[in-house]
Amino acid sequence: MAMTKARNPREALLWALSDLEENDFKKLKFYLRDMTLSEGQPPLARGELEGLIPVDLAELLISKYGEKEAVKVVLKGLRVMNLLELVDQLSHVCLHDYREIYREHVRCLEEWQEAGVNGRYNQVLLVAKSSSESPESCSPFPEQELDSVMVEALFDSGEKPSLAPSLVVLQGSAGTGKTTLARKMVLDWATGSLYPGRCDYVFYVSCKEVVLLLESKLEQLLFWCCGDNQAPVTEILRQPERLLFILDGFDELQRPFEEKLKKRGLSPKESLLHLLIRRHTLPTCSLLITTRPLALRNLEPLLKQARHVHILGFSEEERARYFSSYFTDEKKADSAFDIVQKNDILYKACQVPGICWVVCSWLKGQMERGKAVLETPRNSTDIFMAYVSTFLPPVDDGGCSEFSRHRVLRSLCSLAAEGIQNQRFLFEEAELRKHNLDGPRLAAFLSSNDYQLGLAIKKFYSFRHISFQDFFHAMSYLVKEDQSQLGKESRREVQRLLEAKEQEGNDEMTLTMQFLLDILKKDSFLNLELKFCFRISPCLAQDLKHFKEQMESMKHNRTWDLEFSLYEAKIKNLVKGIQMNDVSFKIKHSNEKKSQSQNSFSVKSSLSHGPKEKQKRPSVHGQKEGKDNIAGTHKEASTGKGRGTEET
Repeated sequence: MAMTKARNPREALLWALSDLEENDFKKLKFYLRDMTLSEGQPPLARGELEGLIPVDLAELLISKYGEKEAVKVVLKGLRVMNLLELVDQLSHVCLHDYREIYREHVRCLEEWQEAGVNGRYNQVLLVAKSSSESPESCSPFPEQELDSVMVEALFDSGEKPSLAPSLVVLQGSAGTGKTTLARKMVLDWATGSLYPGRCDYVFYVSCKEVVLLLESKLEQLLFWCCGDNQAPVTEILRQPERLLFILDGFDELQRPFEEKLKKRGLSPKESLLHLLIRRHTLPTCSLLITTRPLALRNLEPLLKQARHVHILGFSEEERARYFSSYFTDEKKADSAFDIVQKNDILYKACQVPGICWVVCSWLKGQMERGKAVLETPRNSTDIFMAYVSTFLPPVDDGGCSEFSRHRVLRSLCSLAAEGIQNQRFLFEEAELRKHNLDGPRLAAFLSSNDYQLGLAIKKFYSFRHISFQDFFHAMSYLVKEDQSQLGKESRREVQRLLEAKEQEGNDEMTLTMQFLLDILKKDSFLNLELKFCFRISPCLAQDLKHFKEQMESMKHNRTWDLEFSLYEAKIKNLVKGIQMNDVSFKIKHSNEKKSQSQNSFSVKSSLSHGPKEKQKRPSVHGQKEGKDNIAGTHKEASTGKGRGTEET
C-alpha cells in the first residue's frame, strides 16, 4: 500500500509499520515498551508486544488509544529512532486530522477560559486607511464618508487578486478592542465561520507573552500556539501560504525575564517576530499585527507593504447593548445606562470598549456598596480615578490608613513604574511580594494566568489592562514617600516621556503623559488628595507644575482623540460594523456532547452629530460576554476569575 493512497490514519499507520525493516520494527517495539505516554493513557503491559507483526501492532495501538493517539504514539517512537523521513510522510497523511486536533484545541481553550459559558463578543467598527496616508495620520474630515471594513475582507483585494494584502496592520488606541477582536477571529476560524477553506491554521501570538518561550525558534513558537510539543511542525509549514499569524500587541514586546538589559537591543525572541514581520521567515504566510498608534514609528520600518486598518470601538447601539449584557439585572442596567446618557463625557468615552468596561465596573461597584453616584468625570483620567478609588481597600475607622489604602496604592504604582520603565507587562509572584502586593486580593487591578514553561507551570500576573499600568505609572510621581522633590529618577523619567513625545512622527502622547497631564490640573489635585488620602507637598507640586507647562507647550494628539472625534463627526456610511457570529461550540466528553448553534447579528448604526435620543437596549440579559478582557469581558472586577486582560 502506498502512503499517498492511505485514506485515513488507520491505513497510514499500517503502511508506516509495514514499511519498517525487521530490525527497525523490533527497535520500535522496544521503545514502545518504555515510552512515557500522555497523562490518562494506559501504559503498554510487559509482554503485550511480543510476537506481534505490523498489522497486529496497529490493531493493538488503535484499540488501546484510538486512531489519532495511536499515530502520535508511533510518531514519538519513530522520532526517537531518528527515522525522520518516515515521520514526515506519516505526518503528511495525517495533516487533515491534526488540523482538526488544533481546531478542537482552540475551541476547548476558549470555552475553558469562559468557564463553560458560550461567550458573546460585542462588535467594533473598522475603517480602512487610504494607501496614500501615512500610518500616523488617520484623522477623518468631518464631512467625509467612511466605509467600514468587514473582518472577513481584511485580506481581500476586491477585483484584483494579485494585489491581495498578506500583511494587515490593525491599529487603535488602548482599549479599543484589538485583542478581543483578534481572539474572536481565531475562535471563528476554529468553528469554521471565518476564512473557511482559506487557512489551514490561524495562530494567535501575544507579543507580551513571547518572552516566555523557552527557545527563540519558529518551531517552539508553533508548539506554544498548538499547546502540543509533538505538533507536526514540518507538515504545518509545508504550505506557508495557508497560514495566518495574528501578532497581538506589537507595542507590548517586552524585555526578557532572564536578561537584565538596560539597553534597548532586540532580544532573540523579539527578533523571531521581527523576522516574520520583515517577511524573512515564511514570506508567503498572512500576518495580522495589532498595535497602538504610538508604536507605529517602530513597526513601519519593518514593513514592506501592508494594509492599514483603524479600529474605532463601539457604535451608539453597541454601547447600549454592552450595558445590557454587562449588568444581568435589568434594573441595574437601566440605572447605569441612564447615568451614562445624562453625562456627555461618560457617554462619549464609552465608545472605547475598554473605558466602557471601566465605567460599568465602577458603577456596579458603587451600586453594590449602596452609594449614590455623585461624581461628574470631566475626562477619561477622572473615570480611571473613580474606578481605582472604588476598588482600593477602604479607609479604616474614618481616617486615612497608611497600611490599607495609601500603602496599596503606592505599591501598585511602584510595580507599574518598574514595569513601564523596563518594558515589562508580566510579573512573577515573587515580584509582587517585593512590592508588598497580594495578587489574589487585588483582582480589581491585577489578573493572573498559569503558563506551561517546560515541565513546570508558573503563575504570572499582569495589570487587568495596559491602561491601568499606565495610570499607576502616572500616579507613581505623586505618591512617593519622599515628597521633598520630584527626585532624580522621576525627573529623568518625566524627561524621557517628553523626549519620546518629541521624536519625529510621534504625534500621539503616551497614555502615562495624558494621565499625568490631567491629574496635574488644579482641581484634579484636590480631588486626588481627597480620594486617596494623601497630600502633595508644595515642593513636589512646583516641580510637577514645571513639567506640566512643558507638556502643554507641545503639540500632540491625546489618546482616544480620533475615536472621540468620530462621535461628533457627520459619518454617513459607517453602518455595517463587523459581521460577527455569536458562536456556540461543543466540547466532546467521554459520554456526552454539547449542541452547537450560531446566531448571526450585525451593527446597523451610524455615528451622527446632534442630540442623542435615549437608546432602547436590546434584550440580551442572561448572555455573558467572553474573555476576561477589558475590551470585551463582562467578568466582574471584584472576582479575579479567568484569564488576565491583554487587550491593547
